[in-house]
Amino acid sequence: MHVKYLLEKMGIQPKKSLGQNFLQDPNALEKIANAAHIAPTDTVLEIGAGTGALTVKLAQRAAQVIAVEIDERLLPILHSQLRDFPNVRIHHADILRVDLDALLGTQPYLVVANLPYYITSKILRHLFEARNKARRLILTVQQEVAERLVAAPGEMSLLSVSAQFYGKPQIVARLSPAAFYPRPEVSSAVVRIDLHSKPPVDVPDEELFFHVVSAGFGQKRKQLKNSLSRGLALSHAAAADLLVRAGIDPTRRAETLTLEEWAAITRLFAAQDARLFVQ
Repeated sequence: MHVKYLLEKMGIQPKKSLGQNFLQDPNALEKIANAAHIAPTDTVLEIGAGTGALTVKLAQRAAQVIAVEIDERLLPILHSQLRDFPNVRIHHADILRVDLDALLGTQPYLVVANLPYYITSKILRHLFEARNKARRLILTVQQEVAERLVAAPGEMSLLSVSAQFYGKPQIVARLSPAAFYPRPEVSSAVVRIDLHSKPPVDVPDEELFFHVVSAGFGQKRKQLKNSLSRGLALSHAAAADLLVRAGIDPTRRAETLTLEEWAAITRLFAAQDARLFVQ
C-alpha cells in the first residue's frame, strides 16, 4: 500500500523534527535489501522502520528482523503491515538509548537503516562503539554524507576517519528524491560498510586515537601543528616536533592525513613523557 495513503489514513503528518522521509519506491527498496546480502540465517537490526515497506523486504530474506522505530504514531501501521511475519520484532525506542548489547546479545547481525542527516554521526558512533558490532551496515543517507563517508585523503573529515577506522565504506546505489515521501530537497545514496574484525591501523587505544583525530579536526582551517597544539594542550614546538617525528609536515591540514598517519601520531603521543608537553 502506498506510503502517503497509509499515513493519511492514520492522520499522520511526517515530522521534520525526526527527519522523516519515508522510502516508497519499490525499486529502491529492492536495491537496499539486495545490497545487504542477507542470508536466511541472518538477524537484521532495522533502524527507523517507518511504515514497514523495507521491513517486509528484510523479513522475506532474514531469519529475524528487529525493527526499531522511535515514532509511536507509526506503531499501528507497522503491526498491521507486518502481521504476517512472525520473524519480525517491533521495538519502540530511540536507537541512541538502546543498549545494543542487551538487545542483540552476542549473536552476529546486520544493520539496515534510513538515517536522517542530523543524527547520522551519532547513530554511527553508537553502532561502532557496541561491544558486539554488526558485521555489515547498509545505510541510506544524504548523498553529501555518503561522499564524506567514502572520502579519500585530501577531503577527509572526522566522520570519514571514523567510518574507515571501523569498516570499509562504499556507495552501492544512488536514490533520487522521488524515491521518498515526502520528497526531500536533496539526493540520497545507499552506503555499505563492512566492519573490520579489528582496526586496519595499529593504535594503543581507540579512545586516545579519536581524541587525537578530534583535536586535529577541531580547527579544520588551521595547520595541523596549530590544531594539535590547542586540542592536545601541547606547546606549539611540541606539536610541530610530534608531527615531524611522525613523518608529517606540520603545515598540513587534517583533511589530508591517512588513517596510518593519524595512527602514527597517536602512537607517538601515547609514548611521550607528559613533562615534555608543559605549555
